[in-house]
Amino acid sequence: MNELVTGDAVVLGLRPARLPSRALATAIDLAAVLLVFVTVSICLAIATVSLDEAAKAAIAVATFLLVLVGGPIAVETLSHGRSLGKLACGLRVVRDDGGPIRFRHALVRGSMGIVEILLTFGVVACIASLVSARGRRLGDVFAGTLVVRERLPAGRAVAVPPPPPWLVGRFAHLDLSSVPDDLWLAIRQYLTRMRELDAAVGWSVAERLAGDLAARTGVPVPTGVPAAAFLAAVVNERQARDARRAFAPSPAGRPVASGGGGVPSLPTMARGAGAAAVVPARVPVAGARVPLRKSEAGTSKPEEGTSSGFAPPA
Repeated sequence: MNELVTGDAVVLGLRPARLPSRALATAIDLAAVLLVFVTVSICLAIATVSLDEAAKAAIAVATFLLVLVGGPIAVETLSHGRSLGKLACGLRVVRDDGGPIRFRHALVRGSMGIVEILLTFGVVACIASLVSARGRRLGDVFAGTLVVRERLPAGRAVAVPPPPPWLVGRFAHLDLSSVPDDLWLAIRQYLTRMRELDAAVGWSVAERLAGDLAARTGVPVPTGVPAAAFLAAVVNERQARDARRAFAPSPAGRPVASGGGGVPSLPTMARGAGAAAVVPARVPVAGARVPLRKSEAGTSKPEEGTSSGFAPPA
């Protein structure tokens, strides 16, 4: 099992970047930084031609620190781990738990980069990356970060499992506008790979993602609803809304019949000659509820005989 699946495993669908891709990304970053450094140095040399040698030396040191050290740190912080070279190579720096890096992570990486990249011409970084099981250099080890690949072959895409039927439509009232794309991606990657996780790890990942999603939507996870099922139900609700927008009629077209909540329903394609019928899944309407029964422990469960095919980690 890939080591990225351990811990919080937010980036379950990504793979650690290896030395060749990292070296290419670093070379591109260094070329860009050196170009900026030379340009700034020439401009400062012309502007400070009348100053004494001590002032020129101080300005040179400040330029070195601000451009060659502070520049990469600022870029990684503001871009959340995507520098110019990493963007070109499809790489990204993330924390060990898969989350986006912050200033302190970029600061440690940049500080260590002076020694293992600039002063040793990348020899230390190459050796550390070859020795590490996940291709990490010393700056990644001390900062608690990891460089991963963001681009994967399209054939590896896996469908998100559907939620239990008794949860379909239950979260139609949620406001999903505040949920960032990074969190949606993390949830989708967890749902598509959760069966590959250890039960304890999968449970902790689901609980953390459900807590983050509840904080963004302002609605807590309902009592008795497993975290994995809650995530699947909310993702299903988002997909249903996207489908309604995608199938919305054009201004010149005939309006589509609306449900009780005034939301256009998905069109149904009738069976043609020799063609299979395509009937989209029924889209839940706001306020719709599926009958639940209370167990003796007070948790909500589906009626007897219902089955969803959704099997969160045990």
